[in-house]
Amino acid sequence: MLKLVEVVLTTFFTYVDTTTPQHHNLDKSKYEFSKVEIFKLMRRTILFVLLESLSIMRLSMSLRFCSSSHLLRQFSTSSPRVLSSSSYSSYSSSSNNLYNLQSPSRPRNYSFITNILTSLTSTDESVNDGEIDPGTVEGTTLTILKYPHPSLRAANAPVTDFEISSGSIKQTAKEMFLVMYAANGVGLAAPQVGVNKRLMVFNQDGDEKKWMSQVVLINPTIVEKSVGKAVDEEGCLSFPNMAGDVSRHKWIKVEGVNGLTGKKWKKKFVGFEARIFQHEYDHLDG
Repeated sequence: MLKLVEVVLTTFFTYVDTTTPQHHNLDKSKYEFSKVEIFKLMRRTILFVLLESLSIMRLSMSLRFCSSSHLLRQFSTSSPRVLSSSSYSSYSSSSNNLYNLQSPSRPRNYSFITNILTSLTSTDESVNDGEIDPGTVEGTTLTILKYPHPSLRAANAPVTDFEISSGSIKQTAKEMFLVMYAANGVGLAAPQVGVNKRLMVFNQDGDEKKWMSQVVLINPTIVEKSVGKAVDEEGCLSFPNMAGDVSRHKWIKVEGVNGLTGKKWKKKFVGFEARIFQHEYDHLDG
């Protein structure tokens, strides 16, 4: 590929050299290339070469996959989802490492090409698909608090029956979802927005359009948990730019009040959803 880039660029500069006004003794003011024009042409040339090279590599990778029975067996399994998080800066379990093998359109060994193409075609000065601090969010006065804000360590009172029946806690949960989605998140606990109540919201899909995955838990308690644990990296919006490996129970059974219906609720959470709950539950315990 590098040889191909070298040939193309050599041809390009030869063309530029032979079309300059000095080569043909023409009027310089009419035919001179500006630096901006040359840069744009170089950028398009490099982009074209990289796109062609990527197509060749994709074809090569596809042929290699077809000739390998071991990889074909991996293709037969369901592809694990790649998840983003608000409460976690990343969620990359060992099963997610298969993603690059199971997606020939994005070969793992050539991810650097995708990065180059992104930088060449992007019009934004910065690209951030992960968690962010949304600041002030339209539709609510709630904002994400950062450590060492005292509310993050304060005791969190149980939500009262009056708060549930009056609808005030439901409104708080609705606004918490606004903040969570604005932060590209999957979970948020009430003390993180300055509300010291035992309330949490989460959506393991992190997508407001998938509202069926939304969970609002009031006064939750863990009644049973797995013996087995799993270790994975977690981060937190209240502790920006920090992450670390955390051990969590693989599944948990929870009792509480469903904030969407106002009724008592018992549910078992497994995998990523169990990890989200345990993270937010830690916030409720200060």
